[in-house]
Amino acid sequence: MAGIGAGALQLNAMESLVGFFFLLILAAGTAGLMLALHQWLGPRRSGRVHDMPFECGLEPHDIVRGRFSVKFFLVALLFILFDVELIFLIPWAIVYRELFQDLGLFVFLEMLVFLLAVLAGLYYSIRRGALEWK
Repeated sequence: MAGIGAGALQLNAMESLVGFFFLLILAAGTAGLMLALHQWLGPRRSGRVHDMPFECGLEPHDIVRGRFSVKFFLVALLFILFDVELIFLIPWAIVYRELFQDLGLFVFLEMLVFLLAVLAGLYYSIRRGALEWK
């Protein structure tokens, strides 16, 4: 009896691996197809002007700049940081009912601590003026 159960379990694991490899082949095939279409249909221009690095229409050796503001990069970094942290709420909300039956109030308090940490970080960045444009 134990051999039959182990064989069924092994077959089930193989079925999930087949799905994973199918997804991997599909992703690689899509990327390869896009590259092939670009080579086949894309423009073929070459020359001195097209092979030079482009810096907003200026010659690369003539670029002299002073200091520049990094506000855009800071806002983008904060958006990515808080967006990724809040994505953790989705799986928690999906399995909350089952987890609440097993672990009780601990699961809710744990997520409340997580949310308070995210909100404290947001409050800190607002108080420091990270989201203000001057």
